[in-house]
Amino acid sequence: MANKVRGSFEVKLDPLPTYNTTEGNLLGHLSIDKQFHGELEATSKGEMLSAGTAVKGSAGYVAIERVTGTLGGRTGAFVLQHSATMNRGEPQLLITVVPDSGTGELTGLTGRMGIEITQGKHFYDFEYTLPAE
Repeated sequence: MANKVRGSFEVKLDPLPTYNTTEGNLLGHLSIDKQFHGELEATSKGEMLSAGTAVKGSAGYVAIERVTGTLGGRTGAFVLQHSATMNRGEPQLLITVVPDSGTGELTGLTGRMGIEITQGKHFYDFEYTLPAE
């Protein structure tokens, strides 16, 4: 049976040096630091690669972040993988738990996460399954 939880989070993105330093480069490299609240009470650290375009509202990013804390009262860590595009303002986002990345009481975790930004505040919707205890 899948569990569904919703909560808030804060995120801090900071630029990191990029490999491609040619003039006109639209690629970015960022660090990710998050604090999740709610049924997922955790912190995460990760890295993002982004690509802008000359067309307003079109871009893409991929990211990996390691989340450490508690989920539904169970302690451990797991990895989230992001893949997102923005096509002239229309977003498409997929965030999944990397298979077999769960540790501790989160071993065997599978799931998908969605992100919503409302009035500058960030929220997550996380649908996940864990093996029976």
